Amino acid sequence: MPNSIVLVKQVPDTSNVTSDAMKEDGTVNRAVLPAIFNPDDLHALEAALLLKDRFGGKVTVVSMGPPKAAEILRDTLYRGADRAILITDRRAAASDTLATSYILSQAVRTIGDYDFVFAGRQAIDGDTAQTAPQCAEKLGIPQVTCLIEIVEFDAAAGIVTVKRDIGDGWEVLKVRLPALFTVIETANTPRSWSVKKLMRHKNDRIVAEIKPEQVENYKAAGRLIEQWNLDDIGADINRCGNAGSPTKVFRIQSVVLTKEGYTDIPPTQEGINALIKELISIKTV
Repeated sequence: MPNSIVLVKQVPDTSNVTSDAMKEDGTVNRAVLPAIFNPDDLHALEAALLLKDRFGGKVTVVSMGPPKAAEILRDTLYRGADRAILITDRRAAASDTLATSYILSQAVRTIGDYDFVFAGRQAIDGDTAQTAPQCAEKLGIPQVTCLIEIVEFDAAAGIVTVKRDIGDGWEVLKVRLPALFTVIETANTPRSWSVKKLMRHKNDRIVAEIKPEQVENYKAAGRLIEQWNLDDIGADINRCGNAGSPTKVFRIQSVVLTKEGYTDIPPTQEGINALIKELISIKTV
């Protein structure tokens, strides 16, 4: 039976961007934006749950972020995940994709005993699509991006057959496990919460959300979501947070569209020629 690890992220809702959404240093001002479950990560979770439905196994979900990110971990439990882990540590603040992928790869190593690692193709707050592939490189495992479907799974041989999107079509690949897969939004339709699972996990909390004297009671009741720090995963502090993040903001530019109205281009050869001439004059082409 395959064991899956799903990497998820709580992100600011970029559909509600205001003038205060960016700080002067070019980073996102998360305090002014509502936090949501990264959309592509929901499809990654669904891919893991579909695999579990077909072949059994367990689904472990990992997220890195502040204590507030426990909200999306409860969400994953409501949908069918078996285990949820939050990596939260102030020393991880300001991590770019390089540092984040290192921390997540250390978490995957700490969990161990996995066949599949799923992640969304990209996060809407950064849109880099770099973290998951970098994580695969650090783990030294194969990666398949833009997963559409798991076609076959040969547990005995440790090989999975998958279909991936390549932009103008799709291709079928055979991959030796363990491997990492990034999932796109057209791969599936995320399932809704299970009422039974909601009732079971609605009171689950991480340590940071409860009083110290309550920890043992929560643990005994099976209501404690695992909370790890960088020491728990054996991370090198010099590769985490700002110290491990070489990405620097060079310039912030606010683009304001000032032209009003529009130019009607007739569907004729003369119209096309005029359009090309205009594009060349403004150095667009």
